[in-house]
Amino acid sequence: MINSYTGRDDAGVAIAAARAGADVVRSMYGLRLARIDKGAGDFATAADVEAERTILGVIRAARPDDAVLGEESGPQGTAGAVRQWLVDPLCGTLNYAVGNMLVAVNVALRNGAAAVADPFSGEVFFTDGEAAWVRHDGADARPAPTPAGRLVDVNLDPPFPSAPGFRAVDLLAHPEFVARFRPRVVSTTLALAWVAAGKRAAYVTDGGDLSGSVHFAAGIAVCRAAGCVVTGIDGAPIGQAGRGLVVAADADTHERLMSVIRSRS
Repeated sequence: MINSYTGRDDAGVAIAAARAGADVVRSMYGLRLARIDKGAGDFATAADVEAERTILGVIRAARPDDAVLGEESGPQGTAGAVRQWLVDPLCGTLNYAVGNMLVAVNVALRNGAAAVADPFSGEVFFTDGEAAWVRHDGADARPAPTPAGRLVDVNLDPPFPSAPGFRAVDLLAHPEFVARFRPRVVSTTLALAWVAAGKRAAYVTDGGDLSGSVHFAAGIAVCRAAGCVVTGIDGAPIGQAGRGLVVAADADTHERLMSVIRSRS
């Protein structure tokens, strides 16, 4: 089916912005791009910057009164604006810089519509804030989360704020974890959208409050709308007091992961 989301509604804006960013990321793939040092081993490339510029152009044209928080350009727009867009133009920059296509473009209206675009598969995972869809080749389908594949993506990127009490890497050696699941490490929040779409059973990462993160907001929104179980690594709702993120295809998978995490904490 093809639904009615256009540039006139928030979901349409999120989709258009994410796809525009994805077009830039795809077009610049394989070029020799200088690295822009951001400190602590992190960096951006010209593709990150250009994709964000393009995304912001789409949002400004459609929603000129909204504020934006961009991964590369920081906060922009009217101070105190009621609505704010969260933009991560290229999640998986290190992957991209070394010629790996596992990346995502994330655009989310805080507490609203969101879209995650895969520049290379052409898929766009999106939500209007209530339901979720996957758009591919012009057709939309409802995603179906499932734990059947048993694949769990574990984010091993630093920092590790919960160590030594909890370290995601410890899951990989836990007997209960290896008996039930098969770990994967793709180092991009594209894996969050994959949980919603049934391509992953779960996703686990450490961290603080990720609900307003430009990296995670879009994927979290899509997963929630798809019916996934979404909590912190302590089992509490994500938010200002939250810690990290556990997203599971169903309640049983979530409880099994929480059992492992609790035993390692």
